[in-house]
Formats: sequence, C-alpha cells, structure tokens
Amino acid sequence: MTSPIVVVTGANGLVGSHVVAALGERGATVRAVVRRVGTAPTAAGVEEHVGDFGDPAFADAVVAGADALVTTVHPLGSDRDSQRRVGLDGTLVIAEAAVAAGVPLLVHVSTAAVYDRSPDRGDITEDSELVGDDGNDYAVVKRDVDAALARLGGTTRVLLRPPAILGAGDSSVWNTVQPAAIRDDESRRHAIPDQSFAWVHVDDLATIAADLATGAIAVSGDASVGPVVGGCTPVNVASGPATQRDYLGAVTSALGVEPTWDEGEAWTGRIVADRARGWGWTPQVSLDDALVELRAGL
Repeated sequence: MTSPIVVVTGANGLVGSHVVAALGERGATVRAVVRRVGTAPTAAGVEEHVGDFGDPAFADAVVAGADALVTTVHPLGSDRDSQRRVGLDGTLVIAEAAVAAGVPLLVHVSTAAVYDRSPDRGDITEDSELVGDDGNDYAVVKRDVDAALARLGGTTRVLLRPPAILGAGDSSVWNTVQPAAIRDDESRRHAIPDQSFAWVHVDDLATIAADLATGAIAVSGDASVGPVVGGCTPVNVASGPATQRDYLGAVTSALGVEPTWDEGEAWTGRIVADRARGWGWTPQVSLDDALVELRAGL
C-alpha cells in the first residue's frame, strides 16, 4: 500500500508544522509548501516545495498526483486587502488547481471567528449565524473564503473551524503574540471574567486535519458521520469550556501583572464540537495542561 501524498500550505507555521508532524506519524508523504528555502519541517517523508501557492503554475505543479490538500495560511494582522489577496485569492488558486488535478479532498483551516458571537448568542453549532459585513477584517475575510470554497465544487471540502488555538511557538497568537501585547499595554489586561474563551490545542487541531487527509476519517453521505462526499462540510474543532478568567488570569499571573475585570455583557456560550466528535475526534490536551504550557512559555 502506497502512502498518501498530502500537500500542506504554510508548512512552517504554527498550525502547518503540527499538521506536517501529524501526517508524518501516519506515514504520509508531505509536500510542504513554504515561501523560503530551508524553512520546511525536516522529517522523513517531507518534501520542501518553495513557491507562492497563489501562482497558478506553481499550484498546478505542487498538487499534481496528490491525495489531499490542507490549506493553513492566512496573513493575520494584515489589512483587509492583504488578507483577501493571500487568504482568499491565493487559497482559491491552489484549491482550483487541486480540483482541476482531481485531488479528492481539500481540508481548509478556517476559524470559529466566522460565527456571530454577540452577547445574546448562545451555543454555536455549524448552523449558527455568521458574522455580518461589519465584523472585523479577519472574521469577514475568513467567512468569505469559506463561502468561496463552498461554491467551488468538484471535490470533497472540509472547513475546520477552531476557536483560539493554544500551543507554544514564536508565531502562536495566543501563547506568544497576545501575551506580549498584554505585557506591554495595560489596556489589553481588561476583560469580562465570565466571557467564554473558546479554545483548542494545536496538537488536537492537527490530529483531525491529518486524520482527514489520510482517510482515517472517511467521507460519508451523512455529515454527522464524516465529511459529505463531494460536498463542503464545516466542522467546529473546540475543546472544553473556559473563560477569560482562565486565559487572561494565566497570562497575567505568569507575567507578574494584574488583570482588570470589567463588568458588562459578553458571549458566554460554547463552540459545540459534536460533529467532530461524531467523526471520532476527541481532544487530548486538557485546559490545565494547555495553561501549564502557556505559563511555562512566558
């Protein structure tokens, strides 16, 4: 039996590198797409492919003969035009190349930020209302990427929707970038303590992406069992409940600064991941372990 060939964009990023590692553990051959020579993870079965996945010629070449494509890139923190150019337009270029090449599965790392999480919203499922055009740039562009992939057709598509992704790394938003802002800016130490902090650990996110890409989670005619064959299936990927008291409390304690707990309305629901669990996914990293890792890194 030959090993599956999986293309991973953003293979040197926080999520991408963990997906590459998880695929390696499953015996896959990984085409690791990066922008700079020598930056792809080095492991058995990993092939570095240097180029711009938004370039049609490069995209065509890198997906040829692949069994799955996993897209992880989004320029978080850039302006809306840059986010659309890379996150939307670029993703569509390689997605369309995959469809043209007959790649049977596309797994896109989206975000739970596409959902409207206003204070009056309760628990969030895959059928919940999405953000409007007045949402922040990141949420709106990611929403539009999901919609574009849903219209694409021609292959089975899965939209992974994680909330805050915890996990150590220089580029980690929640373990590195946000804590640095909290350290340097007193205004970032304010939060409503009971506001939900929906989260997942990067290891658990990588697990479901790799299981999908290698066929351990099989396609189905029923979205409660697996990705709908030939369709576009969103799936929430979230771990257990947590609040801002948990997250901001852990960060400020590690940094030796005081949080400011504000009063007000906030979203207190949860991101329901029953669909992912129906596919056989069970998160392994507990909140306590994730916060221990977070504190240790600070």
